[in-house]
Amino acid sequence: MASAVGTDKFLSNYSLQIWDCDTQAAAQICSPDNGTTLRYVDLRDYDHFVAAVAATVMGGSGPVLLEIVASDTITFSNVVQIKTSGAIVLNALTEWYCLECSAEEVAHLATTYDLRYVAARITCNNAGDEAVVVYIAHACRPHDAVTANSNLL
Repeated sequence: MASAVGTDKFLSNYSLQIWDCDTQAAAQICSPDNGTTLRYVDLRDYDHFVAAVAATVMGGSGPVLLEIVASDTITFSNVVQIKTSGAIVLNALTEWYCLECSAEEVAHLATTYDLRYVAARITCNNAGDEAVVVYIAHACRPHDAVTANSNLL
């Protein structure tokens, strides 16, 4: 029998977002439509951010670089690299890679811009590669559970 207990501890303290990412063979902010709709997290209410990537379609050899980048705007017109994976090899659908950063790291690198928004920037081997990206943000203060439709917090 399934539990009747309504547990909301994890989702009240973390934001969990899972995104389809259709990329080109160049570095691109996580987007389901080749850069038109950017997927990001507003670090205003969070103290840690994790980005994980896994290949879902292998047109080439999959994702070869994962970066966490930050910007002062949701358009990511001013981008500062926070973390980089360096060269990675995700050449099977069962492989994944993740990076983590803290809000303090982002603030420390904010010399020119007030960096508030963070995202994964993925570079794939070729334009036929696709990936899924998972964002996890740890909350500074508890909030009600995030629903699947609340992607821009």
